[in-house]
Amino acid sequence: MGGVSGRDEAAVTAPTVAAGRAARDLGLRRAEFEIAVHLGLIEVVTARDGGRPRVPEEEIARLRKVPGFPGGMAERVRTVGTAEGAALLGIAPARFTRLARAGCFCPVTFYLNRYRAVVWLYLADELSAFAAREPELLGGRAPVEMRALLETGVDRRPRNWRSQRIDRLVSRSGDPWARAAVQASALDPVELAEVVDDPYERAYLVRVRPEPVFGRPASPAAREAMAELLPADDPDEILWRRVSLTLELDRAREDRPAPAPGGDVAAHATSPGTARSVGGGAGVASGAGGAAAGAAVGAGRAASASLVVPVPHRATACVEASRVAAAGPPAGAPGPADRAPGLPRGRGLLARLGWRGRGGCAG
Repeated sequence: MGGVSGRDEAAVTAPTVAAGRAARDLGLRRAEFEIAVHLGLIEVVTARDGGRPRVPEEEIARLRKVPGFPGGMAERVRTVGTAEGAALLGIAPARFTRLARAGCFCPVTFYLNRYRAVVWLYLADELSAFAAREPELLGGRAPVEMRALLETGVDRRPRNWRSQRIDRLVSRSGDPWARAAVQASALDPVELAEVVDDPYERAYLVRVRPEPVFGRPASPAAREAMAELLPADDPDEILWRRVSLTLELDRAREDRPAPAPGGDVAAHATSPGTARSVGGGAGVASGAGGAAAGAAVGAGRAASASLVVPVPHRATACVEASRVAAAGPPAGAPGPADRAPGLPRGRGLLARLGWRGRGGCAG
């Protein structure tokens, strides 16, 4: 769950240590260190060609001089489960779960219990901040909007966890292809192939995707749970990730084309603004591709020319669930205002994405 800092590749030449050594030097358990990196509390560096992140020795020295070391950092990354979180807020565990399912606060990580069920963990500091910010939600009857949302069986925890994870990885990734790779990680192979129809580009996105600080989950069950939680699973969330990937991909192509096998630059790399084919078939301007583009235009009509699309639910919007469709993009995510030059707007972008509105957009 770790990430890559915004430092350039030259920073890797400075003296660094492996993540395990850094955790010991900072008096943190491995899980605590991982969360600290995820939150941006500890800076790490990674070479452009990949590899596990490392921690500069000067960063360790800086953190050891911070007042309150070593307990201060451990307290900032302290996590709690449902029972401890409910006790911290002074509410019943059932109410805590309902607030979490409604998206009022975001889980920072998870583990599997002995029954291989996902157990979400939350930052104690964030729960305390929520209690101070929304005290009316800790007692009395829940707002009508929240009750209506929960009655549908919604659970915002996986979605909010994905959104936070992606936003933090993107914000710390200096390489545009790495940022595109993070966005691509939220799409299943079929969705990804519809947005990125070049196989060399898809392979490169896999190669430059930032690695977790401690590598992939060790147990098969944990790897399986991670694989199930990473892909977006709601139509509006999928659409937002496709839009975000397209924006990041245009910036990456402007920086450099994806290399072909053997290390040569792919001469066929698609230039920004070029219409993409749908599902590897004919171009969107002809044949079945044209029909798909027409369907995409119809599906995108509700989005309008300004590309107002439903986006991942913000934790602080839990009492306004009925307004999800009108919410802005997640913090740090690219929106229409910083759209790449030449990128089509609204329905044109939806057609370029090959969006066929499977199941329609929520909201």
